[in-house]
Amino acid sequence: MSSHHFMSIAAALLCLFAASVSASAQATFASEPPASFTLPNGLQVVVIQDHRTPVVTQMIWYRVGSADETPGKSGLAHFLEHLMFKGTQKHPAGEFSQTVLRIGGNENAFTSVDYTGYFQRVPRDQLAKMMEFEADRMTGLVLKDENVLPERDVVLEEYNMRVANNPEARLNEQIMAALYLNHPYGRPVIGWKPEIEKLGREDALAFYRRFYAPNNATLVIAGDTDVNEVRPMVEATFAKIPAQPDIPARRIRPQEPEPVAPRTVTLADPHVEQPSMQRFYLVPSATTAAPGEAAALDVLAQLMGSGSNSYLYRALVVDKPLAVNASASYQGTSLDPTQFSIAVSPRSGVDFAQVESVVDRVIAELAQNPARAEDLERVKTQLVAEAIYAQDNQATMARWYGGGLTTGLSIEDIRSWPDRIKAVTAEQVRAAAQKWLQKTRSVTGYLIKDNSAKREEKRS
Repeated sequence: MSSHHFMSIAAALLCLFAASVSASAQATFASEPPASFTLPNGLQVVVIQDHRTPVVTQMIWYRVGSADETPGKSGLAHFLEHLMFKGTQKHPAGEFSQTVLRIGGNENAFTSVDYTGYFQRVPRDQLAKMMEFEADRMTGLVLKDENVLPERDVVLEEYNMRVANNPEARLNEQIMAALYLNHPYGRPVIGWKPEIEKLGREDALAFYRRFYAPNNATLVIAGDTDVNEVRPMVEATFAKIPAQPDIPARRIRPQEPEPVAPRTVTLADPHVEQPSMQRFYLVPSATTAAPGEAAALDVLAQLMGSGSNSYLYRALVVDKPLAVNASASYQGTSLDPTQFSIAVSPRSGVDFAQVESVVDRVIAELAQNPARAEDLERVKTQLVAEAIYAQDNQATMARWYGGGLTTGLSIEDIRSWPDRIKAVTAEQVRAAAQKWLQKTRSVTGYLIKDNSAKREEKRS
């Protein structure tokens, strides 16, 4: 059985926009642009050369995620991701995975709000075979109740393990549901449990036929190959698959109304050892932001909450020992409005109000006064360094391009990110903090230990 990787929204997006880079990385940022072409049936193909080892990574990204599900059928995109390993007429269940294993490769899959992806990392001479397998399961999936229903139990077990028994994940679920009043990003990627329990073979097949098609996919090949070698392989495998004419050119989803009230959620659980506070703000993504705004939010997150020199860490952990940790992050890679998040773990005996007043003060200062020039330069340099190191991994490069392209960015947008980071001014960062980090745009979540069971024991 192939291992399946359910990615939380945060984890998926974090992987992707480590690609925030500054201009000094431009020369090293895959200095040659990836080659790209589109087949007549609509399949977009991107080839990223990396000739250091005789290995290639094949990733196919479908432009469908949990936010594209039919209301009432949450978890369907992730359920289908699992079922895609159940075999076809041509290749029975297990053959694809066993082949990858036998040749010493690895494979996995992931689902997010905006996309579903499948990948294999294999010796370069096995690429054509992988392509044939992947093209075959784009349309040839065979599903029977006897393998669909046990797989639903696997997903429910995954839900229990990753969500039901994980207080942090449950709080995250509640925060997202409160942040998005109308947009489907408020639904968990893995689904709501009562809806997962009802998913069946017909639901999966209808979803598959509707969304799995060449004109709804991007194929990214990274590694020891080039476009002249890849193109004939793609044409021999994917070109004969017909386009799905019913897939709209743009994904239209219900959008969020302008937020008007700050919200709070509190989750109490007996298993909580370390109470924590998280605050999510509704902010524009790299795709929906005005020019320069997403880059300013990225720099703002780095300034506020990345590393021991960040403003939140200094204020809460170093200057006054109120917390054991403090961080901030911005999830830029998203088709629709996204999240800017702050996380703080207070020290024992410190209440949330003390911590929050410091967080509010840091934000107020950032919204009023432009950051110091040396701080701005330092965080830009950090963003560059992260991006340079990340390029050491061909799978990471494939993720950058796949994630960006499936959420509305172009290759040029992804490659010019360094220039946009370089151009961010202290005034833009101040304006971003003032405009977007407003309490009315936020949900604050508190994770606390539930001691009610102990109190009941004492009474009895």
